[in-house]
Amino acid sequence: MIESIKIIDRYLGRNTLQGFFLVLSVLVVLLSFMELLIQVKDIGKGSFQMADAFSFVLLTIPKRMVDLMPVAALLGSIVALGLLADHQELTAMQAAGISVQRIAFSVLWTSAVLMLTAILMAEFVAPPLDQMARIQRSRAIYGKSVTMSKEGFWVRHGSAFVHVGRALSADKAADIEVYELDESGRLGQFIAAAEAVIDGRHDWLLKGIQAKTFSGDSVEVRPMDEYRLNAFLTPSQVALLQLPPDSLSLSDLSSYIRSLDERAQNSKAYALAFWQKVFLPVTTGIMVLLSLTFIFGSTRTRNASQRVFLGVLTGVVFHLANQILGHLGLILNIPPVLTTLLPVGFILIIALRLLGRAF
Repeated sequence: MIESIKIIDRYLGRNTLQGFFLVLSVLVVLLSFMELLIQVKDIGKGSFQMADAFSFVLLTIPKRMVDLMPVAALLGSIVALGLLADHQELTAMQAAGISVQRIAFSVLWTSAVLMLTAILMAEFVAPPLDQMARIQRSRAIYGKSVTMSKEGFWVRHGSAFVHVGRALSADKAADIEVYELDESGRLGQFIAAAEAVIDGRHDWLLKGIQAKTFSGDSVEVRPMDEYRLNAFLTPSQVALLQLPPDSLSLSDLSSYIRSLDERAQNSKAYALAFWQKVFLPVTTGIMVLLSLTFIFGSTRTRNASQRVFLGVLTGVVFHLANQILGHLGLILNIPPVLTTLLPVGFILIIALRLLGRAF
């Protein structure tokens, strides 16, 4: 009997994983094609060509897979278990003495594999490849005068090198450093500004300035009310050059959040990305748990197409709710951990209640 249960466990697990990878593959192909259409619009800017667009799409596939894991886990489990139910295989298992709880446990045990995969990809695979894709795209469009990093980006502007720490909004940036070189290529002046306002389309007005002038072996610290970078970068260029918070790994996010907190700067956008990554494996497991309600819960009498449609609707609503609550929390100053937990907790409560009725 024990050997038979192990065989059934492997059979259920294999079918669940097959359903997951099938759905994930379809979603990744669709979204990658949409991303390619977006990248095609940049062809002709600088040296950015079709090969660069394909390279960007390919390198960002792992991040796309990570983002889609919860929805793919839900739909994949619904498809796999729905086919078993439609072919009366689940009924045969129950007739053979395998309880519904045991079937559910086998499926949930498989979700541990998906959760582990989500952790590894979100930390070690997706971030470096996503960053590589963005850095290559920026170099193709802007040339070697731009260098992206985990903490902002560098831009050569005339005889100066400018480091932009991060964008605050469409027309504001923070942590600006300007290194002006003299005619001999030595550092002549250093300017550190707490904030920059994009005045018009290209001009940047720096505020909260500390200026240092270097002359031989002497350093002069002098006050400066404001400093202007003329014909620098547009808001759209800043958005393109800034690495989004979700492209960083958990370790990078954690260190960057500590750095911002030490400087008494707003780190909530990065904290939101951090907590969403932390709860990604949990969310994936909960989605597998929710999928069981479509087979053993109140929707078990529906056909395959109806179950898939309800699953897609549920996945889309969850994804939108997660994004809306996260950004609403940033506006209303709600702790990111709370806005991340709310939709996950809501789905968990619904899944447990529906399964409780079924069992």
